Amino acid sequence: MAKHIIGGDMVYVCNGNGTYNITLKVYRDCNSGGADYDNPAYFGIYNGSTLFDQITASPQNIVFVEPDDNPCTQVDNPPCVQSATYFLNNVSLPFSNQSYTISYQRCCRNETINNIVNPGDMGVTYTVEITTESQQSCNNSPVFNDFPPILICSGQYLEFDHSASDAEGDELVYSFCSPLQGGGNLGTPENPGDPNGPNGVQPIPPTGPPYNTVTFLTPTYSSTNPMAGSPQITIDPTTGLITGIPTALGQYVVGVCVEEYRNGQLIGEIQRDFQFNVINCNPVVVADIREDTIIGPKEFVVNLCGELDFQFINESISLTPTVSYEWSFDLQNGTQINSTDEDLFIEFPSIGSYFGTLIVNPELVCRDTAFIYVNVFPPIDADFEFEYDTCLAAPVDFTDLSVTGAGEIDSWAWNFGDGNSSSEQNPSYEYMIPGNFNVNLTVRDTNNCVDAASRTISYFPAPETLVIDLTGFEGCAPESVLFDNLSFPIDSTYDIIWDFGDSTTSNEISPVHLYTDPGTYNVSLDVTSPIGCEVAVPFNAVIQIDPSPTAGFSYTPEMLSNFQPEAFFTDESLDAEAVQWNFGDGTPPVYVWNPSHTFAEPGTYEVMQVVRHESGCLDTATVLLTSELLVTYYLPNAFTPNNDSKNEEFKGAGFFDGMSGFEMSIWNRWGEMIFMTNDPNQGWNGRKNNTGPVLQNGVYVVVVRYTEPSGNQISQKGFVTLVR
Repeated sequence: MAKHIIGGDMVYVCNGNGTYNITLKVYRDCNSGGADYDNPAYFGIYNGSTLFDQITASPQNIVFVEPDDNPCTQVDNPPCVQSATYFLNNVSLPFSNQSYTISYQRCCRNETINNIVNPGDMGVTYTVEITTESQQSCNNSPVFNDFPPILICSGQYLEFDHSASDAEGDELVYSFCSPLQGGGNLGTPENPGDPNGPNGVQPIPPTGPPYNTVTFLTPTYSSTNPMAGSPQITIDPTTGLITGIPTALGQYVVGVCVEEYRNGQLIGEIQRDFQFNVINCNPVVVADIREDTIIGPKEFVVNLCGELDFQFINESISLTPTVSYEWSFDLQNGTQINSTDEDLFIEFPSIGSYFGTLIVNPELVCRDTAFIYVNVFPPIDADFEFEYDTCLAAPVDFTDLSVTGAGEIDSWAWNFGDGNSSSEQNPSYEYMIPGNFNVNLTVRDTNNCVDAASRTISYFPAPETLVIDLTGFEGCAPESVLFDNLSFPIDSTYDIIWDFGDSTTSNEISPVHLYTDPGTYNVSLDVTSPIGCEVAVPFNAVIQIDPSPTAGFSYTPEMLSNFQPEAFFTDESLDAEAVQWNFGDGTPPVYVWNPSHTFAEPGTYEVMQVVRHESGCLDTATVLLTSELLVTYYLPNAFTPNNDSKNEEFKGAGFFDGMSGFEMSIWNRWGEMIFMTNDPNQGWNGRKNNTGPVLQNGVYVVVVRYTEPSGNQISQKGFVTLVR
């Protein structure tokens, strides 16, 4: 179970007379703890889909592949990579009308790969096809010139020449393609099975074509988009140049296919399967400035709008013991600006485009260059005017007066000072509130030059119309009326006078007024803005207050109980033509003037009287009426337990419902308790504890305690005479 394979590719050379030299290169992760190189490795040769021959070979030229030695980049924990070569020399392949496919299969890939499904359980197939056309012309396959770099830096520009050479000078077309699967994870302690079967870790012989491809983690990755980048990682189909800026750390399987064309006809293809290891690199030196835009690796753009003077801010990084700078600018008028200062001030001669460079540590091996493009554009001037009637609550018309020296203004951003905005060039805007508003206009032209202008608008008109949310209001005296003022613009700085038509006024914006007397009232509203704009409106006969009755009643008796549950009600209302009673105990209402009502259960009830005036106005009176639950308890003073069925027990009489904590005890003259009960319905039969010996005639002490429903605790003491 290897989990160590990084990549590989297979090529061939035609020796003539139907013999070929076939070469396989395999790259492994020597830090993974996986299997070593197969020795021997098993190769399958297929003619079409039929196994033609099996060949073995031993690994040769096993070497460590060192990462690119860049003294100007710091890398933590570089990977360990080995390469080995397998040579299959003088393989005899008689001419055939079918292709020969030579394949090697092995499991497994690194399980830390980020862009494919289950990489640790997925093997590889390295294969090459010798087509009939290649056999006819004794063609040699293309051969890759270099192996991709082991490490590439996240966020840094990648440029790798992945081209191949072709002995016959055939046309080569490059593309990203999907790597091939091969074998599986059977034959390990975790996955018992045949290790040399088609799904084993080392298929013997390797299976024949066609081959399945790896499964990418879609939609993020695919064979043509194997890793994240900005700009995206791409391969030039003509040159094989791989470029882009990787943006995500990790290990990514990449497949590169090279198609070989002769006279426009496809005669063969080779494929390489490899990994890009994207890591965080720490460059020793980085040339950088404060810019407006970055257009490419180390390419910075600075835009000046109407200004010729500019101070370049150096934001470079250098971890070297010493640091130096070299600025160079061509001002296009025969003047060259050179400086070794950290920051650079330049006065450009005129509007135009200029190019310069900043080299950090120009005399050292570890140096870096920033390429600087400066665009000096004509100025842009933001300006506007506005027009409105100071006393009329109407929209304000804004007119853009901005100008630019080059290009066109294509963006307007208005801020009206009240939280609202517009992107129109010449907007019309109506304020809903008064005030002093700071209006700002920001304009941008096609050169991305920006300017802003501000003006203050004093907006204190009188409302165009006075509006109150009150139409034909009718109520019953006394009535509180909300005069909801919906007029705008109005705030507390305005002078406001309400006349309610009953000799009272208010200065509130939306007052609440209490009308106590019936009648029809005219209301008026007068509003004056802080700058003297005035509007007044009368609202004639807008308020109608109708007369109301006065509810009231009395009842007897004042205290109700379970012994006296019936109450008698006497109407005492004024100016009422109808009445309704609700007794609060769930019984239906009654409509007589002086009713009586029996409250079946003790408790507290809300009794309500509703009376109606002939105008339709109502009034209500309520009383909380309590019907108490009363307890009574009476003790006799003698009893005769002589078995004549008369007066055989001594116990109390009365009404016990609602009683709690009852206790009756009986004592003899020597202070001995001879009977006790907690049940008021249980009596004493003249025996000790009702079951002991018969007690002698005489006088006994009785003590009774209990708690009434109201919570009062009652204690009674008396004497009882026992007579037989």
